[in-house]
Amino acid sequence: MEVLCDNEGPIICPAEGVGIYNPGYWGMNIEQQKTYRVLMYVRSSESVNITVSFTGSNGARTLATSNIVSSDVSNWTMIEVLLEAAGSDPNSRLQLMTTRKGVIWFDQVSAMPLDTFKGHGFRQDLFQMLADLRPRFIRFPGGSYVEGEWLRNSFQWKVTVGPWEERPGHFNDVWQYWTDDGLGLFEFLQLAEDLGSLPIWVFNTGISLNDQIDTTRILPFVQEILDGIEFARGDPNSTWGYVRAAMGHPEPFNLRHVAIGNQDCGKTNYHGNYHKFYSAIKNAYPDINVISNCDASSTPLDHPADFYDFHVYGDANYVFASARNFDRTARLGPKAFVSEYAVTGKDAGNGNLLAALAQAGLLVGLERNSDAVEMASNAPLFVNVNDRRFNPDAIVFDSSKVYGTPSYWMQTFFKESNGAMLLNSTLGAKTSASLAASAILWKSSDDGRQYLRIKVVNFGSSTVNLKITIDNLDSNLIQAIGSTQTILKSSSLMDENSFKEPHKVIPVQSPLKAAGKSMAVLLYPHTFTSFDLLTLLTMSQAI
Repeated sequence: MEVLCDNEGPIICPAEGVGIYNPGYWGMNIEQQKTYRVLMYVRSSESVNITVSFTGSNGARTLATSNIVSSDVSNWTMIEVLLEAAGSDPNSRLQLMTTRKGVIWFDQVSAMPLDTFKGHGFRQDLFQMLADLRPRFIRFPGGSYVEGEWLRNSFQWKVTVGPWEERPGHFNDVWQYWTDDGLGLFEFLQLAEDLGSLPIWVFNTGISLNDQIDTTRILPFVQEILDGIEFARGDPNSTWGYVRAAMGHPEPFNLRHVAIGNQDCGKTNYHGNYHKFYSAIKNAYPDINVISNCDASSTPLDHPADFYDFHVYGDANYVFASARNFDRTARLGPKAFVSEYAVTGKDAGNGNLLAALAQAGLLVGLERNSDAVEMASNAPLFVNVNDRRFNPDAIVFDSSKVYGTPSYWMQTFFKESNGAMLLNSTLGAKTSASLAASAILWKSSDDGRQYLRIKVVNFGSSTVNLKITIDNLDSNLIQAIGSTQTILKSSSLMDENSFKEPHKVIPVQSPLKAAGKSMAVLLYPHTFTSFDLLTLLTMSQAI
C-alpha cells in the first residue's frame, strides 16, 4: 500500500486516513459483541500507525476498530489484534487505514471469529448442521479436486500442512478458484475427529483429468502418500508425526481408510499405479482399508481391495431405480462405498423435493443391501449461494445464513441407521414399483429405548394404501404411546427451501396412534415416511 498523503506537509491525509479494504467472500458477517482475531504480516522501512477496522459495506459505519503502532517493522512482522464488534452487519469489510506517507507491505491477512466449531476454525452454524446428521465418516478433500485438470494443480498434501502463512496455496483448476490451503490435510483430519467421524482420505494417484504419470515413475508419489499416512498416524518422534505434533496434535489421528484416486479406473496407468500404492500401503500399514476406483457391483475386481468406489448421478428416475443396483451383487469380496450420489440436471433444480425423494429411494435400497454396501455420502455437501458450481447440494449458505435442502432433511431419516440392526423386509408382489422400503431396529441415544423404524418412499403420483405386518413380534411389545410417524412432503415436487423459506420442505413428526404389529397406513403421493414404533425389545431379544 503506497500512501502519498501525510499528516503534515503539502498533501494532508483525510482525518480518517486512506487505505485499502477487503469484503471477504461476498461480505464478512460481523456480529455485535462477538470478538474477532485479525492477523497479518507487515513490513515497512518506516514506523507504522495503522487503523484496523470492520466497517459496513460502504465503509461509512465503523463496527470495530483498533490501532497498530510499531516503530520497527523493517522485517516481516506478525501483528495480531482482537476486535470486539459494537454493531452487526452481514456484509462488512476489513479496512486497513493510515495517515502517514510511505509504503507498507501486507501479507497473509486473516480475520476470523474466536467462536468457531470446536475451536478449530469452522463456522459454528454450518458445521452444527453437519454434526446433526451424525456422520460416521468424512470423505476428503474431494473428488475431481483431488485430481485437478492438470497434475500441477492437484491437491498435494505436504504444502497444506505446517504454519498457515507458509502454505503457498494452489489454483483449483477444476472448479476455477484459488485456495490458500488453509483447509489442508491436518484441518480435514481435525474436522473428522471433532465430528466423531472416521476420516477417509482420497489421494492423487499420479493421474489428473488431462495428464498422468507412468507406473515406472510413480514411486515418488507412493512415498508422498506413505509420508501422509505417517503424518496422520505416526509417532510424534517420527519425521511427519513430529510435524503433526508441532501443529498441536501429538496423538495420532484415527485414519483407517484411504481411497486410491477418484474416478480413475478407466485411465491408462490406473491399474499399474494402483498396485504400487496398494502394496506399499499394506506393507507399511496392513490395517488400513484401501478403496479402489473400479466397480465390482456386477463383475469381480481383478485386483485386491477392501472396498470399491461407486458413484450415482443422473435424473430422478435413474437415481430412484438405482435403489436396486446391489440386489444381485455377490456378497463375496469387497463391499461398495457409494461415495457420491446426487440427482442432477433439470430434475434437481437448486435442491428440490423430487431430488430428495429419488435419493431417499436410493438410500433405502443401499440400506437393504448393507451386506454389500458399507458406506454412502451425498455430494457435494456445502455450497455458497453466491458461487454455485454444482447443483444440488445438501447445505446452502451465505455470509450469515444457512439452510438445508430437502436432500439434507431426507438424510436425517438415516442418522440412526449406523449401528442399527437391519431387519428383513419385503414389499408384496402387487406393490407399486414406485415404493421403496426398509426396516431397522435402533436404540435412541436420548432415552435408551428401542425403536422399530420402517421407512417407505412413495415416488409415485398416487396414494397407496399399505398394510404393514410385523412377524415374530408379540403385539404387547409395541407401545402406541411414544411411537411416531415422520413425513417429508410438500405441495409441489419442485418445491425448494430458501433463505426466505428455510423450512418449506422439512420432515413433520406426529404421534402414531395406530402403532401395532399390523397397521393399515396411507402413503400420500411423493412422500418419504418413517414409522417409528416404540418397542419393549432389548437388542438380545431381537437377535
